[in-house]
Amino acid sequence: MAPCSRSTSSSRLTPSRRRSSSASKSNTSATSGELFDQAQHKKYRLKVTAGTQYYPSTHQVVPVNGDETVRIDNDLATVSLAVRIQGYNGTSLPAPNLPYMNLNTNWKIGYPDTSPTTHPIFTHPTHTTDQYSLTFSIIFKKPVNGNDLLFGHDFDRPIRDRLPPGFNTALRLVKWSIDPSMDGDAYADKPYLFSPALASWNQFRVGNKVKSGDEVPRVNGVVVQEGDEGGDAGKVREEAGVPGDASERMKFFQGEEERKKFVFEEGRVYSVGFGNPYLVFNDFSLRLPGFTLHATKYVDEKNHDLRYVLKNRETGEVYFVVLFTLVLVGTEQEKEHIKEAEDGTKETKEKDGNLGKIGWEA
Repeated sequence: MAPCSRSTSSSRLTPSRRRSSSASKSNTSATSGELFDQAQHKKYRLKVTAGTQYYPSTHQVVPVNGDETVRIDNDLATVSLAVRIQGYNGTSLPAPNLPYMNLNTNWKIGYPDTSPTTHPIFTHPTHTTDQYSLTFSIIFKKPVNGNDLLFGHDFDRPIRDRLPPGFNTALRLVKWSIDPSMDGDAYADKPYLFSPALASWNQFRVGNKVKSGDEVPRVNGVVVQEGDEGGDAGKVREEAGVPGDASERMKFFQGEEERKKFVFEEGRVYSVGFGNPYLVFNDFSLRLPGFTLHATKYVDEKNHDLRYVLKNRETGEVYFVVLFTLVLVGTEQEKEHIKEAEDGTKETKEKDGNLGKIGWEA
């Protein structure tokens, strides 16, 4: 599940036209080759958490599609995060630009049950084809070289025995057509798929400097726009020669030398929007041009989550982790996940948007 950003030209995935005889007789819209085993994916539900470490026990619950911002803080950075997912709870989502996504999702995909089904961000022109969105701001507490900042996925254990035939070919296609700067090895003992952050984020906005006592930024009502906040923030992009257009900026930073010239300053707000149409939570699948992988076919007690990580290439330091966990329905463990999701969401709501203040000086 590579950290693919949307390509400038949308890819249309055409499902198989061949129908089984039983499907034809029953006059259903799903076919054996084009969609998925509905009974299989409904065995699982999704929980989203985030933190500064890999360990889920240190995470806090992220209220998907909510009106809240989650604050993540360590000695490296202060992060404000919001996660949005299309069709998260109980609706049918027609997608005219993505015919394979006209799926009946009248069931609860994620925890807690009270989570909104969708979010207004998916009506914005920059997000109409996205199936999920990560929106965050980050304030680094020490300078970070642009070439060192990586965004993507890694895993603690091998997954090669669970990858379907053709997966490596699909990754090469992604690298060639969608994200040339992506690097990884899905067949390693500890698999990883990372891209330079500056070349993979869909939207990147440079903000102003903050000082001790300033409010931590909120992002729950924000649609990040490519550009800057003006003033000295504009000079940051201008002096580094960063193009104003998002797709051109991504191409620009595919060059290692250009990334090395850009430095994330301590104490400055950087805002990011990321999402794509390839990772589909409605049926827990990865859909690339000519290739579909249904995650529920490969889930077991050791392999049941996907994490997005922002980390430093040189030092290995982790700035934040967003963890998507598949929970098996009807188990004792599910009860624990339900309670954690409900309690965590309640706690975030009770803060009523108060993320506190910046407690350090750049």
